[in-house]
Amino acid sequence: MCIATKTISIQNETFILTNQCAAFWEKEKALILSDLHIGKTAHFRKNGIALANHIMKSDLERLSLLIEYFQPAKFIVVGDLLHAGDNSDVDEFCIWKSQYPDIQFYLIEGNHDRISKALEEKLCFNHTSECLEINNITFIHDFDHVRPEFQITGHIHPGIVLNSKVKNIRLPCFALSSNQLLLPAFSKFTGLDTKNLPKKSTFFVFTEAEIYEI
Repeated sequence: MCIATKTISIQNETFILTNQCAAFWEKEKALILSDLHIGKTAHFRKNGIALANHIMKSDLERLSLLIEYFQPAKFIVVGDLLHAGDNSDVDEFCIWKSQYPDIQFYLIEGNHDRISKALEEKLCFNHTSECLEINNITFIHDFDHVRPEFQITGHIHPGIVLNSKVKNIRLPCFALSSNQLLLPAFSKFTGLDTKNLPKKSTFFVFTEAEIYEI
């Protein structure tokens, strides 16, 4: 796996965007991502659609490589860690998570995160809430127009369409505006929303090999 990076400044803080659907906040040593949708393949299998779980395994392998690369102290999931409650894929995620006892895990609850008390204990995150504020930056799954502070969000799985003479190419992206950093979906098993992107944004589009600003 190739990790390509792009350094940006947010609120006078240094963030590193990657082509692997995650960002890193240098000062806080925080690896930040959104929309893992753990359990989506198991949910499909449970409902009679035969899908192998190699997609989730690949997502976890990418996470491990990002952790090795950045050596984070914090791991912040900005919503939709889960897809449909508890299932066998969640068990596998918990086994994966147990490899990193020294990392503080934070979950900002998204619309898919239907977490019972028993499941919350099973996941064993250090912090779970609807939003998280660190140094005047708010982490929240879906952008809240009422909040005046800068927000790091997920939810819509942003993507860009690049037009060419041969064909149109759809690529995932980060979107940066004056008051929001919109994260791409981390899981490869998601679609792209190319129509509801924040206005007046700078887009950081990426492929398997590079990341660039448009």
